[in-house]
Amino acid sequence: MRLLYVEDNERLAQNTSASLKSNGFTVDCVHTGEDALHAAQSFDYDAIILDLGLPDVEGISVLKSVKDAKPDVPFIICTARDALEDRIAGLDAGSDDYVVKPFHVSELIARVRAVLRRPGGALGVMLMAGNITLNTAERTVMVGDQPARLSRRELDLLDLFMRRKGRILSKDVIENALYGFDEPPTPNAIEVATHRLRKKLQDLNATAAIHTLRGIGYFLEDDDT
Repeated sequence: MRLLYVEDNERLAQNTSASLKSNGFTVDCVHTGEDALHAAQSFDYDAIILDLGLPDVEGISVLKSVKDAKPDVPFIICTARDALEDRIAGLDAGSDDYVVKPFHVSELIARVRAVLRRPGGALGVMLMAGNITLNTAERTVMVGDQPARLSRRELDLLDLFMRRKGRILSKDVIENALYGFDEPPTPNAIEVATHRLRKKLQDLNATAAIHTLRGIGYFLEDDDT
């Protein structure tokens, strides 16, 4: 899942982004409102974490502008403004949650997951396909009663396939979901990751498989369908 993190404190942004990435999120981090608007227009995000005190554009204006264009993208405001009127203004403007600084990163991660689990959100706690079970909170995968040892990228890819089971995913869609603009994939990265993931699932006798439509994309489907 791909997040946009808008935070003008670069040290806080770097540390929080690292924690989000270690918990399975792809994170694009920007430090100004203008950059946030450009990123939100250019890419599809599963959620946006937004500071209100930006150096150029007021955070609430960023929220409203993005919501006008993409009303379904969830927002979490993350700010030092703790007055009741600020919370009300943020929630009334369309934010799905409001976190006050200083915060524990583990709480922010839990709040992101909670927002993504809401109706219409991108994330369920437990995802299943055939005998494959993915616990998105713990970042663990079981195939039947066997644990699957996957790299971070393989796990991210499986998460994407399982959330969109049966749907054809083009290479561009996969790249947009798994790679931030600061970590562009190598030319054959998707092919290599998909091949490795497919083989690991086959070796564990998974009853769901990744199929390739040459020149079109990939999809995950139960073997018995």
